[in-house]
Amino acid sequence: MASDFSPARLDRSRPFYVAGHRGLVGSAVWRNLQQNGFEKLLGRTSSELNLLDRQAVAEFFMENRPAYVVVAAAKVGGILANSAHPVDFLSENLRIQLNVLDAALNCGVERLLFLGSSCIYPRLAAQPIKENYLLTGPLEPTNDAYAIAKIAGIIHIQSVRRQYGLPWISAMPTNLYGPGDNFSPTGSHVLPALIRRFDEARRAGVSAVTNWGTGSPRREFLYVDDLASACLYLLENYDGPEHVNIGTGEDVTIKKVSEIVAEAVGFDGEIEWDTTKPDGTPRKLLDVSTLHKLGWKHQVDLESGVARTVEWYRDNLESIRV
Repeated sequence: MASDFSPARLDRSRPFYVAGHRGLVGSAVWRNLQQNGFEKLLGRTSSELNLLDRQAVAEFFMENRPAYVVVAAAKVGGILANSAHPVDFLSENLRIQLNVLDAALNCGVERLLFLGSSCIYPRLAAQPIKENYLLTGPLEPTNDAYAIAKIAGIIHIQSVRRQYGLPWISAMPTNLYGPGDNFSPTGSHVLPALIRRFDEARRAGVSAVTNWGTGSPRREFLYVDDLASACLYLLENYDGPEHVNIGTGEDVTIKKVSEIVAEAVGFDGEIEWDTTKPDGTPRKLLDVSTLHKLGWKHQVDLESGVARTVEWYRDNLESIRV
């Protein structure tokens, strides 16, 4: 049973599948695993393997027999995308999870890490948010469909542990950013959206930039390569039914983030706010004491991470997701 399992260093010579290895999270996990000496990394683009195709996913697992899996594949987006397409976010994420987790179970994957999102927690949860606050109150309406899908994933992992005794785990990252992010005006999260908006304003020579909401909500941001480091750390150091929060334990206002981004891209105009647009959750700061007690802490501060992301954005303007 899972209770008899003791986490340890993973065998670098065994097959390791990263679902969603081209996305923001998956590409960072892939980089980290390469840097840590894993020799048999498995990755497929969406054109090579459609994770919505149950039979194709099952065949991939049976053919490749990964020993370890990180589930980083998901349909993700910001407030606008989640509000406009809740059915897509619910249906596609549920199907991706079911197909990957069922196939992994069927071929006996030994260690699996399922990644969710901090939006699983109640909209007005006490701050900082502890892992056991899950399902204690109503969700944020602007992304409840996505959140429900991710909550289902957590329960799925716990159910596998109970029914089959496999030492699978799940983790919930805070707001992520970094190389490989989505900079689309309609599909991006707040930080990459700000980078694109301010950089385009600087290049166009405009005198003011208008952001959504009031700027007062507080958010926690984690550089994606720090998340990747935490994923491997958890796989080698943690086993338990409860999901683990991954974050910095520090938050800032959206107004402050805007100022950091403006400085990083060199925009010196005015920053204005459209208060007719939604703010989303007032505050979302994770309690990361569980992760800290396990011995892991983030390394990249927000200013440094934003500067690195701006550099990557400019270096990859021709190929980024916009």
